Amino acid sequence: MKELMKRLSLASGVSGFEGEVRDIIASELEGHVDKIEEDRLGNIIATRSGSGPSVMLAAHMDEIGLMVRHIDKKGFIRFSKIGGISDQMILNQAVWIHGENGPVMGVIGSKPPHRMKAAERKKVTTHDNMFIDIGAESREDAEELVSVGDPITFHAPYSELPNSRFTGKALDNRIGCLVMVEVLKRVDTDATVYGVGTVQEEVGLKGAKTSAFKLNPDMALALDVTIAGDHPGMKEEEAPAKLDGGPAVILTDASGRGIITHPRVKDWLLETAGEEDIPVQIEVSEGGTTDATAIHLTREGIPAGVVSVPTRYIHTTVSMASMKDIEMTVDLLVKAIERL
Repeated sequence: MKELMKRLSLASGVSGFEGEVRDIIASELEGHVDKIEEDRLGNIIATRSGSGPSVMLAAHMDEIGLMVRHIDKKGFIRFSKIGGISDQMILNQAVWIHGENGPVMGVIGSKPPHRMKAAERKKVTTHDNMFIDIGAESREDAEELVSVGDPITFHAPYSELPNSRFTGKALDNRIGCLVMVEVLKRVDTDATVYGVGTVQEEVGLKGAKTSAFKLNPDMALALDVTIAGDHPGMKEEEAPAKLDGGPAVILTDASGRGIITHPRVKDWLLETAGEEDIPVQIEVSEGGTTDATAIHLTREGIPAGVVSVPTRYIHTTVSMASMKDIEMTVDLLVKAIERL
């Protein structure tokens, strides 16, 4: 799983431009499922057909990123944010602009602190006061390489760390993609299992809505990440999940405005965890939501829940997670599905 995790993390896949991630998933599942298809919106749907009930595993493929908004006369690029990104994370990052003729390296700059007034230095530089420098000398020079509307990803390494931990960009939600792929490879069941790599979750749960409508499964699980709060600056009550504690079963997110996990799904997951001796972490969240929110409101309603891998520093280029948690998450899902 380590090599696949690395490939998924390093892949480019800003919302609306998930093709590279989709291709990786398709190649990994070839020969492990009965059917692989891409729907009209760009979701990838891998089906293991069976005679029993149907379950949808949804893992969003997209990552937060940027998009070229304007190229000025000197060749500097202004950009818009795609997805929920903190401005303080963006400054001084290296980026790839994915132009028509291939990726172009750039760096995000701003007014030097040496020339800022004291009051300016105390404030977070906002993204509208930043720009991307690709080394161009003019607008015409830049436009030979990039265009307005080109997606932008952050240039960040993927690194393995001690204690089965690793760090990289886009772990939200390439971890969920990895979990989905591994479950489809390992599960042995009479149920029909749909593994769906969804598009545009970070900008409105869009792919989940259309794919769930198409499939209309008996139940569904969103596979995602959740905040691990086991580091300085966080209180346990704010984010109780921790690395190496096992998968997080989300009972409620967004204070109930998102998902309230269906009792049947909750019991199914927790009974499996208890009987199979798989550690899980229970979470009630006041912020954030997942594809399950869109799925459970599809058609006449689809019982749904969320299983997440605890991850530190989500929505940054240095997110961190543990392969131990990923393995336990895969184990829980395989065992749960085999009970259907």
